[in-house]
Amino acid sequence: MADGEDKDSKTEDPTAKKRSDAAEKGNVPFSREVPLFAAVLAIFVYTIFFLPEGMAKTADSLKDIFEQPDQWRLNNSTDALSLFAHLGWVSASILAPALILFMVFGLAASIAQNLPHPVLERIRPQFSRLSPKAGIGRMFSVAGLIEFGKSLFKVVIVGVIVFVSLKSDYFGSIDGIFSDPQTIFPRMMSAMQKITVIILLATAVVAIADFFWTRHHWFTGLKMTRHEIKEENKQSQGDPAVKGRQRSVMRDRARRRMIANVPRATLVVANPTHFAVALRYVREEDDAPVVVAKGQDLIALKIREIAEANGIPVFEDPPLARSMFAQVSVDSVIPSIFYKAVAELIHRVYATQARNKR
Repeated sequence: MADGEDKDSKTEDPTAKKRSDAAEKGNVPFSREVPLFAAVLAIFVYTIFFLPEGMAKTADSLKDIFEQPDQWRLNNSTDALSLFAHLGWVSASILAPALILFMVFGLAASIAQNLPHPVLERIRPQFSRLSPKAGIGRMFSVAGLIEFGKSLFKVVIVGVIVFVSLKSDYFGSIDGIFSDPQTIFPRMMSAMQKITVIILLATAVVAIADFFWTRHHWFTGLKMTRHEIKEENKQSQGDPAVKGRQRSVMRDRARRRMIANVPRATLVVANPTHFAVALRYVREEDDAPVVVAKGQDLIALKIREIAEANGIPVFEDPPLARSMFAQVSVDSVIPSIFYKAVAELIHRVYATQARNKR
């Protein structure tokens, strides 16, 4: 009952992370019927483009052996080895294209569904797979019944179609046994091509249906509950309380570094209590004044306090302080619109320092 309720509650589509995690564990949609269709297609291509020529070469080779046996002496093991090597090369010339086609079409069918990805989890021994109860459950599950239905379709339907298609050729095949041996291969090849076409069409229907069913079944199996989606978002984005605490710590550290830079300032522009902007200007270092610290309310008062303790001039200019606080960030050069106003203040600072030196 609980399993049914849990299954019914999984109404949300799987997220990208859920699908990615499933793929990393080897849980990807894969239709077994598509490689089978590719194998039958490879056989069809082989029978059309490679088998006729291969059959002709084989027939010529066998004809030479049986009609002119005196050309192949079998007096010792070397002669036998030579004959077997010749037959081996003839067989290889026929089978090699078939093997290459099987490999190419099989790899293409697998790569077309999913890119290769080694997953050690799939080959790790799991004793739970040895459970007879679990095995029986898999056999009689929906997926197991569908696999049985596909196999039954292929055996029964294909068998019936092949029987009906070749029924008319039955007596012709019997007569071919007693006819010229050179006609046997063409008859066999014609029958093989007809059978291959029938099987190819049947497997194509099954492969297309199984391809879409496999993806639907995989997608349905990965569906999530709303609670799972919330938990995933919380894990990926982080707990809001923790993130808020981290931002608070980062702001506090930045504030401390900024306050530590106030003693390096050349002057401070302040609104009496609400804003304070500390500027540093050294002709040999900077092309224009740089904001080394700024603050509002309590931080502004702290900046003024540190400036006064370190003998840094504080100028009260509310419009200038508010404008620079709003437009200039810490460790940035002031815009050109503030050059004139700040230059006057810096001139006053240098003039005061010059009088003090006298």
